[in-house]
Amino acid sequence: MSDAPIGRFLEISVQAPDIRESLSFYETLGFEQLLVGEVWPYPYAVVTDGRLYIGLHAQRIREPTLTFVLPDLRARLGTLESLGIDFDELQVGTDVFNHATFLDPNDQRVCLVEARTFSPPSLDAYKPTTCGYFTEYGIPVRDPTAASAFWEPLGFVAMEEAREPFPRTELTSNYLNLAFYRSRALRHPVLTFQDEDMRERLARLRERGMPLSDEMPDALDDRLNGILISPEGTRLLLMQVDS
Repeated sequence: MSDAPIGRFLEISVQAPDIRESLSFYETLGFEQLLVGEVWPYPYAVVTDGRLYIGLHAQRIREPTLTFVLPDLRARLGTLESLGIDFDELQVGTDVFNHATFLDPNDQRVCLVEARTFSPPSLDAYKPTTCGYFTEYGIPVRDPTAASAFWEPLGFVAMEEAREPFPRTELTSNYLNLAFYRSRALRHPVLTFQDEDMRERLARLRERGMPLSDEMPDALDDRLNGILISPEGTRLLLMQVDS
């Protein structure tokens, strides 16, 4: 698959009122901080495990946002609008950092920027964290069919819905996998990690006093699965996976 019409995945952007506290949290888990540019007029940091990139923004961001890099953004707006994109925030010009945002049918916010805002890690930079292996960004939905119809023209490929351990539709792409979760227990987007021995990973997190929640679908055994909540409120779903 070539780069999607909305560009290449850059980061999951979240508001972090206390960036130092959030950095400490992620670094304790094994994430590494990257060198950032001076594009944004406020404090900004990025952490990664080599697969997942989390942008910590001091400025208010209403909800976790999927951010993509789309070079020549200004010239591509018409093409995106023809695909049904309705931009709710738009800043383009010759003397500004061009960016635009829109919402998907489930109010998942997406931001497109014209250039990278941090330096990429080396090609062999993947380093497993205490969370396990990052698999996907999970979005709570009611109608996965409608959600898939919106995202597929943007460069994602929808799989058939899986029923276990809870209804879930995966969408794959070159750089980021999405998944639509149908569960009343999951009311917020989650960063999903998997491991064959998540029980041991959860035990290590509890020993460190990490804030774990059991706000999960009933089908997930809380001895083997858990939700880790970061200082800024980002939810990390840690799931046991069979070998």
